[in-house]
Amino acid sequence: MSTNPPDFFAGEAALTYDERNKKLAQISDALHFLIGLILKDLPKQSRILCVGVGTGAEILSLARNFPEWRFLGLDPSQAMLEVCRERLKGAGLENRCEFVHGYIQDLSDQERFDAVLSILVAHFVAHGQRLDYFQNMANRLRIGGYLINAEISFDMNSVEFPAMLRNWKEIQTLMGATEESLEKLPIILRDVLTVVPPAETENFFRMSGIGCPIRFFQAFMICAWYGKKVSS
Repeated sequence: MSTNPPDFFAGEAALTYDERNKKLAQISDALHFLIGLILKDLPKQSRILCVGVGTGAEILSLARNFPEWRFLGLDPSQAMLEVCRERLKGAGLENRCEFVHGYIQDLSDQERFDAVLSILVAHFVAHGQRLDYFQNMANRLRIGGYLINAEISFDMNSVEFPAMLRNWKEIQTLMGATEESLEKLPIILRDVLTVVPPAETENFFRMSGIGCPIRFFQAFMICAWYGKKVSS
């Protein structure tokens, strides 16, 4: 039986999430722009699952451009889900959204979506549970539907990693990291998060039945891929 990961975004962490990340808005805006381009040919009345929906940023982006799409926001953090609900209510989108507290495996295996999005979530999933995570997302796609995954990803055993780590420390500094937390960053990436090389993430796509994953975005260690479900 799998063990659910700890809630990284309880209480105050949920309320301050957007404030901490606002200096990275140019990165997230670019990512959301590209996601919209990838999904633009989906049916007019598509249904989109956002796994680990957080504060609803991807829903806000897509809902503006695709006014008949409907969304299901799934998150294991009740506090984060409430922030998301209030944010989408304020944007007048609550009637187009469902909110579910839980994990991907908690959704009915009869649910089917035109796209499943996992944006900066997978690195919170333990390595031994990562394939199940991808398979659960793929199983909830309609044939022809898209899986889009963005995560922190890099080969930490590569000769390039020390240089990338210096870049990543700059990102963390923008988000308010202390000198102490910057020193612990390699341990956090390896042992608190589960950062794996891009090739391994691409293999999770293939093993879950999503062929030919395309890496369409990278900003330092933030990488994103999409793939299409071609058979059941």
